Amino acid sequence: MRWKIGLPSSSSTHPSVTSSVALEIQREIMALEIRRETFPLGVNLESLEADPRIRKPIAEYNPNIGDEVRRYYIRKEPCQPEVHDFPKTKFGKEMRQFNPNCNGNTSETYTKVGFKAWNKALERFRVHVGEKLEKDKRESRCRLSASVDVTKFLLRLELSFHGHDESQCSSNRGIFLELLQWYGDINEDVGSIILENAPKNEMMYSPSIQKDIVDSCAKETIKAIIEDLDRDYFEILVDESKDISHKEQMEIVLRYVNKEGEVVERFIGIIHISDTSARSLKEAIYSFLSDHSLSPSQIRGQGYDGASNMQGELNGLKTLILNETPSAYCIHCFSHQLQLTLVALAKKNSNRSDLLREHQAEKLEELLISGEVHTGRGLNQERGLQDQEILVGVLIIEH
Repeated sequence: MRWKIGLPSSSSTHPSVTSSVALEIQREIMALEIRRETFPLGVNLESLEADPRIRKPIAEYNPNIGDEVRRYYIRKEPCQPEVHDFPKTKFGKEMRQFNPNCNGNTSETYTKVGFKAWNKALERFRVHVGEKLEKDKRESRCRLSASVDVTKFLLRLELSFHGHDESQCSSNRGIFLELLQWYGDINEDVGSIILENAPKNEMMYSPSIQKDIVDSCAKETIKAIIEDLDRDYFEILVDESKDISHKEQMEIVLRYVNKEGEVVERFIGIIHISDTSARSLKEAIYSFLSDHSLSPSQIRGQGYDGASNMQGELNGLKTLILNETPSAYCIHCFSHQLQLTLVALAKKNSNRSDLLREHQAEKLEELLISGEVHTGRGLNQERGLQDQEILVGVLIIEH
């Protein structure tokens, strides 16, 4: 039997009854379709929770209605929790927490309506996030400037930064903190915002901050030297030795003619190296020059001691650089030559050696009285004794 909804059967003997039944069936089918759209498989979309934290995951719904639920959430406006107890965290001297009403004058743009004014995005985002107060900015700059000024002073005089006990109860907290404290004592505006008066998360004098400032000063100094060199030719003076922890390191000095026509020598860095082979030293030097936009083709001179890894005719550092830059002539360091000469002289003539020691003692006494040199202790004293031959050389040159 075929049914045509809304039309009476041709074999029906009661057309009016059949027509009314068909209309009733049609209404029931349409109502069922509406219920299926509104409540697929018994789910009331309007009652779904919008908060992602507490709503039922879409994956847990029947696979047949998963897409319907997903489309419903897409059509639904963004959700922001309105009733939530956000935890408090201590910032400086105050306890702070997230403010759910942080939108200010931006209304519900970022929570419900959606952002559209992209041509003014930066301006609106700054308002939304909230700018730091101008007073806080000035205080931050003042604290940082004080630490930078103290760091520059200590670097210029080659003084140490830290003390053995830097606690507040210590009578000597180290030169950096003591000088910073003195800086605050003579300037009340600075003293009121530094050291213990600064926020705990922005004190600007921790060891890591000091190292960052020193590193920045070193970069600016090297930058000034490179600018003074003005991409001209230069000579490299290189020596390698072990530091106090017995790690190999290489010192590099640039010798060049500056813009005023004066011959100057500028120390530009210490490089830690894995070994002292000529090839390793060459790679370290070339890498250092490349990092500062200097080309090995600009080298016009080399100055080293007489070690075989430096002066070797076949595989020495001098030869490796000369093979690539024929104009980089090498000169044996005059100070090292003088040292070798004095050692050889002292070994051959014991009377001369005693005479040099006497002269050295007299000269050293004069320097101590004048304050040009100072006595030391421990490792520094030990290193000073190793440099006696250089002092002997100075005496010979003067006489």
